[in-house]
Amino acid sequence: MIRLAIRVARADAEIALAELLALAPAGVEEIDHGDTIEYAVYGAQGELPTLPDLRAAAGAALVEVTTTQVADDWATRWRAFHRPVTIGGRLHVRPPWIDPLPSSSPLVASGSPPATSTAAGQDDDLLDIVIDPNQAFGTGAHATTRLCLQALLALEDRSGPLVDLGCGSGVLAIAAAKLGWDPVAGFDHEHEAVLAARENARVNGVRIDVTERDLLHGGPSPSAPTVVANLLRPLLEQIARSGFAGPPPRVLVVSGLLREEADGIAAAFAAEQGLCERARGELDEWTALTLSS
Repeated sequence: MIRLAIRVARADAEIALAELLALAPAGVEEIDHGDTIEYAVYGAQGELPTLPDLRAAAGAALVEVTTTQVADDWATRWRAFHRPVTIGGRLHVRPPWIDPLPSSSPLVASGSPPATSTAAGQDDDLLDIVIDPNQAFGTGAHATTRLCLQALLALEDRSGPLVDLGCGSGVLAIAAAKLGWDPVAGFDHEHEAVLAARENARVNGVRIDVTERDLLHGGPSPSAPTVVANLLRPLLEQIARSGFAGPPPRVLVVSGLLREEADGIAAAFAAEQGLCERARGELDEWTALTLSS
């Protein structure tokens, strides 16, 4: 088995990914390295896109291309790296092969990896969210996703419509639906992400309207009283400039930001959309902002 990976600058990641998916429509693995994003595809010799095609697709955004040999049992061993996470004692996000937590216990079932908790203690009413990382569009373990979930839990009003911009696997939209927002809609430019979010919503027993949409070139973004957007800085800047189709949200949660990027994004939404920073969360080198009118 061969693993072929490229690294691109964060600012070019969305454009490079869109073009790479044309060569690898089944989806790509994404790893965040801070200043750069790595995308990888797996396959047998002769099944992968050729190097010249990848260079043409990524263009000037190409930073590095590597190929490595992967052990034949990689498809099972990678599961060990996907651990469940508990957010605020209220949300438990896990892959499907990990048993749900008993409401009275902070530990996963015997023989499973321990969950990572972002808060001491846990409510009896723990909401179980199952996300299949095989679909590779976010599992809840990344710091930016956890920060968004924490921000949603901190909101007092968890009712009415909510929109998830760049919904990926649907983890934020699914959590919002389980927390009480209704209706919930998700948007993503990747066709495979849309399919993954719909399937994950079905598995979790929630109703989410998921639509394919180009958030970079599609004009004003969909809006709702509450909007969450876990996106890279260039996309957030575009949303701040182009605005929303309808009234701006009363509450906007944004993440996908390095700490040094947060002040600029907060200033952009304040100047362009009248949304001012109300709260800020930080985890590792990442930041999430809660903005409101």
